[in-house]
Amino acid sequence: MSTVIDLPSTFGQIDIYLFDQLLKGRITARDRVLDAGCGSGRNLFYLMTMGCVVSAVDTNPDAVAGVRELAAELHTGLPEENFRVEPIEGLSFADAAFDVVISSAVLHFAKDDQHFTAMVESMWRVLRPGGIFFARLASTVAIERDVTPLGNGHFVLPDGSDRYLVTPETIEQLTARLGGQLLDPIKTTVVHGQRSMTTWVARKD
Repeated sequence: MSTVIDLPSTFGQIDIYLFDQLLKGRITARDRVLDAGCGSGRNLFYLMTMGCVVSAVDTNPDAVAGVRELAAELHTGLPEENFRVEPIEGLSFADAAFDVVISSAVLHFAKDDQHFTAMVESMWRVLRPGGIFFARLASTVAIERDVTPLGNGHFVLPDGSDRYLVTPETIEQLTARLGGQLLDPIKTTVVHGQRSMTTWVARKD
């Protein structure tokens, strides 16, 4: 008799592209993981249950409180100080504190080029050498003719939203400048008539 697995109760609402990194063995139960811009913590449920030492930040106090509650409900034993109300560009964690840093659907809220770079550099600082950086963010890929520039790196997307957008060249150049290397080719999902979401996975060398 086959066993039916309740996937949501096992994995939560984890981003499928982050799940891909789990399948590739790049995130393990031994890892110290930071979710930078954690929101509701949808990417943290399974990481907590598998035993990762999880930390998270968000500028929304309610979001951070919710993730603290999730950690308590799952009996992780993680200290409350792991979950902090602070901006990504102002992370208060020590240098090289994490094996994995996650930023899912956050970086496209950058105010401008300087803010975007500051957020990435801050996450890179707390990542240990050899650690994994994972980001999902909006880009111009395949929708270059469908976006309207507003200045400061911002564009109006086909869905009407205002986002900071990157190009593959931006990702490649910044990765190289930071002294990292891409682990996967830059991959983009185009949601027709709405947006493009790009996956950026790099190792800190």
